[in-house]
Amino acid sequence: MKNRPLQIRLIVMNFLEFAVWGAYLTSMGTYLFKQGFGQHIGWFYSIQGVVSLFMPALMGIVADRWIQAQKTLSLCHALAGLFMCAAGLYAYTAADVQFGTLFTLYTISVAFFMPTIALTNSVAFNALVKADMDTVKDFPPIRVFGTVGFIVTMWVIDLLGFQSTPWQFMVSGGLSILLAAYSLTLPACEIKPAQGDVDLVEALGLKAFALFKQKKMALFFIFSMMLGMCLQVTNSYANPFITSFGAIEEFANTFGVQHANILISISQICEALCILAIPFFLKKFGIKNVMLMAMFAWVFRFSLFGAGNPGFPGVLLFILSCIVYGFAFDFFNISGALYVDQETAPEQRSSAQGLFMMMTNGLGATIGTLAAQGIVNKLVMAEEVVAQGPIAVWDGWKTSWYTFAAFALAVSVSFWIFFPKTPVKK
Repeated sequence: MKNRPLQIRLIVMNFLEFAVWGAYLTSMGTYLFKQGFGQHIGWFYSIQGVVSLFMPALMGIVADRWIQAQKTLSLCHALAGLFMCAAGLYAYTAADVQFGTLFTLYTISVAFFMPTIALTNSVAFNALVKADMDTVKDFPPIRVFGTVGFIVTMWVIDLLGFQSTPWQFMVSGGLSILLAAYSLTLPACEIKPAQGDVDLVEALGLKAFALFKQKKMALFFIFSMMLGMCLQVTNSYANPFITSFGAIEEFANTFGVQHANILISISQICEALCILAIPFFLKKFGIKNVMLMAMFAWVFRFSLFGAGNPGFPGVLLFILSCIVYGFAFDFFNISGALYVDQETAPEQRSSAQGLFMMMTNGLGATIGTLAAQGIVNKLVMAEEVVAQGPIAVWDGWKTSWYTFAAFALAVSVSFWIFFPKTPVKK
């Protein structure tokens, strides 16, 4: 293996990067629900989309022009880790946890964490190019260990019993601080001081909005935003949904209720495996059909949650939902990025990719999570529903999942009808 020591260093970086996220992303909803913040879960997840609209671009400018990328990565993780630890410590020690204080500490942490996803890519690409290695060939086997790190901390949080406690925040913060120190040992990246006046509009990638003048690109970005509305829904509500079955005697001691994070981690395992299948599907079916498969996969993802339960055989539907998540998440993200790469001029590609991420993980995820919050608040967490008992709550959850599925189906059918067929360019 070419330059194995470098690959191992980058594998450790990616493992820790996503281990930080996996420590709380899928289990935080259960803690918030049990803390009495069930009606505010959507805000904790949607803030990731809000800060993703500007923080990655701003930190990218810093890394390009003033502070080397590996040092910017270290700085961001140090601040993210400190504020996440502060959030966990506050939640653990406060006699009466206040939403405003916890949300503020969490938001500052997330604001500095979200740019690190792009910064780790920059550090890895820089190191691989300097080592005369092929980024297309050598980066995916490195990046897949990020998903492994995410899964490992999901399991650790579950097995240590931290899913419903603020310890998940402290584990995440500790790992972030560890990565801040480790980042300083990574290969140095170059900085490129700006020549002349800095065009902030161009630096933030906002000129890519000119692509909306092209009908096919406008359609693509609009559908990207609509599909992005599905991205954080299960991260927000799958864990509290499954653990809520603990109130029903028939399901209270099932594996799913006791170890919801481990059950949900099947989604991340399938996500890693589906990456390997994408080249075959793109060659066989073309970009539009692959994106369409991803959209219909979201329909099945939500529908199977609505139809399942933690008992047997209902848990098999949960498992199937987790399996299709790999198709739902990977197929659109990767085929969508490829479509942007093919349909934009070379000088626009970086900003166009940024716009794609902004529409999906920024606007789409934010709008979708808050909309889902409104639905769940009305159907699941309303006082009149809770007063009727756990069966009524279960019925509310089922209606919520079927509502999400209906939305995904409407987006899928509209995309099938209105979006032009696009072959894979050779």
